[in-house]
Amino acid sequence: MTITTTAGTTATGSATGSAGASAGTAAGRLDLAELTGLRTVPARHPWRWAAAAAALVVLAQFAHGLATNPGWDWATFRIYFSTDTILRAVGRTIELTFYGTVLGFLLGALVAAMRLSRSAVLQSIAWAYVWAFRSIPLIVQLVFWFNLSYLYKRFGVGIPFGPTFADFETVGVLGALGAAVLGLGLHQAAFAAEIIRGGVIAVDAGQREAAAALGVPRWRQAWRIVLPQAMRGILPAGANEVISLFKGTSVVYVMAIGELFYQVQVVYGRTGRVVPLLMVATVWYVLLTTVLSIAQYYVERHFARGSDRTPPPTPLQRARTFVRGLRAARTPSPAPTASGGRS
Repeated sequence: MTITTTAGTTATGSATGSAGASAGTAAGRLDLAELTGLRTVPARHPWRWAAAAAALVVLAQFAHGLATNPGWDWATFRIYFSTDTILRAVGRTIELTFYGTVLGFLLGALVAAMRLSRSAVLQSIAWAYVWAFRSIPLIVQLVFWFNLSYLYKRFGVGIPFGPTFADFETVGVLGALGAAVLGLGLHQAAFAAEIIRGGVIAVDAGQREAAAALGVPRWRQAWRIVLPQAMRGILPAGANEVISLFKGTSVVYVMAIGELFYQVQVVYGRTGRVVPLLMVATVWYVLLTTVLSIAQYYVERHFARGSDRTPPPTPLQRARTFVRGLRAARTPSPAPTASGGRS
């Protein structure tokens, strides 16, 4: 005789019902597949794979040409890449970029403040400055400042439209390097002003209104509230301008300043090795631009803390995590203990 309890009957009925429901669902799916005649298959992208393979073939051909084509003359490249002449030229290029960036962004911040002011006169002057210096090519501006002594023989310090207390010769005050820095800085300021203005007006007006309601002084509003938020919009475009200025220093070759491109021209004009010397300049430009891009990444990450409390890991942190994972995978797991009891 078999005795079935209520609990057992319930459990058996529940299990039977679950199995029946699962079977019914599977049968429903099977019937749907049979009725529609559709079969689920993974998506295939043959043209995507073909395009990737073609790109890899072209890249491999280019790399093979770099390695085997004697016209690149890598021996000459190795000779001149780190010579004292080239290194001094690289230092001059960095110097021009630094001075042009500092002057450009300081003057650009002033012009941006004038554009954002409520004075119609200041707004008009700032707009005219941006319009003029963005319209004139950089090389024209550099040649103009280099020949400024043709227009003004001497500079004077004194009362406007009045007596002069001291004067100086233009050539002595503004040499070739000074004219280059002035031209680069004034040109950069026009673009920096618009970048800074765009970053400031992108900040929600409610931030300033809330700060004003709390009685925060205007200078503190700008320095502690508006600027940190505006930097998130200023930095990407500003870094692009700095990189463009770094490469734009090659234009000052017209002023016979010994920056990188001018010095490379001098060397290949003497040796006739045009391609390897151009590759020397190219590699130095790529290396220094890479350094600027890395610095941009970390500065942007610093100013993103206000919006992202947990910023994504840096490439170095990702590399460390990857190495730790490899070490953990290679470390053998401890053998299980013989005793099955709890410790």
